[in-house]
Amino acid sequence: QAQLMESGGGSVQPGGSLTLSCAVSGGTFSTYSTMGWFRQAPGKEREGVAAINTGSGVTDYADSVKGRFIVSLDKVKNTLYLQMSNLKPEDTNTYYCAGSTWVRDPRFLFSNNLDARGQGTLVTVSS
Repeated sequence: QAQLMESGGGSVQPGGSLTLSCAVSGGTFSTYSTMGWFRQAPGKEREGVAAINTGSGVTDYADSVKGRFIVSLDKVKNTLYLQMSNLKPEDTNTYYCAGSTWVRDPRFLFSNNLDARGQGTLVTVSS
């Protein structure tokens, strides 16, 4: 099964921008009907951030990031992206990319079991 690996995390000041990447290896993005990003702190429940149907390109976002984050998929590079702008301290977290081979509606990606997830990348927003 295709594996996922995130990169691009780091430290940024409030109001800054950062782009996360998720490379798909050992397969292609088409392995997954829907892919997305969630964030999770140790001991806490995951919070779905953004998701995209890999076929139609339909997206869904958490209310907390609407207008600030953009999820996209480069089918040639086999890479999922999360462009984050106007970052806030409350966005600080470990971000994971994930995929489902059967969920087709991005609204429901994170309310179901995931078929794959990456190892996570840490984003810190602080002055």
